Amino acid sequence: MLHDIISYIGTLDPTLIYVVLFISAFVENVFPPSPSDIILVIGATLVANTTVGFIPVLILTSAASGLGFIFMYFIGEYLGDKVIRSGKLKFIKKEELEKTDAWFLKYGYKLILINRFLPGTRAVISFFSGVHHLSRTKTFFMAFISSLLWNTLLILLGVFLGNNIDLIDKYLTTYSNIVLVIMILVIGFFIYKYYRNVKSKK
Repeated sequence: MLHDIISYIGTLDPTLIYVVLFISAFVENVFPPSPSDIILVIGATLVANTTVGFIPVLILTSAASGLGFIFMYFIGEYLGDKVIRSGKLKFIKKEELEKTDAWFLKYGYKLILINRFLPGTRAVISFFSGVHHLSRTKTFFMAFISSLLWNTLLILLGVFLGNNIDLIDKYLTTYSNIVLVIMILVIGFFIYKYYRNVKSKK
């Protein structure tokens, strides 16, 4: 099935292919379950077989990903001021918000730089980058660089492995599952540590 899809896409006008890849990369930051990585790899297989170019695909998808990231940033910025910082959510205390502000200012840009390598977290990181008012310009730049690095790997993978999308999908799924398990363990550790500190202060 995938091979048939690739063959069909290869007959389309390159401009249309670029548009599809651009939209896919943008939407992935807004709706993380979207299969943008696989779509990008499918597009990458066309680099070796059609007039679709490596550099245009890389720049367009990285820019689209950066724009999708900053789109969620603006949503986080808006809701952060209108909802989270307004005191409407009683369970969010001002002092806790100030702590996370300081933490995000210290580590937020590093998170953005590696966000494309952390499956399922991109929309969350971009949203809270806006909530905590990180620099818009620096946020977009970091998100663009992160996407540029990740997309380079995916496109090269697609070019080298050719039409073997099933194998690529298996690699990406395995990578995502491993990273997800590690993230759950790390988050669980910090939650445990937080509640232990709370109990020790009582």
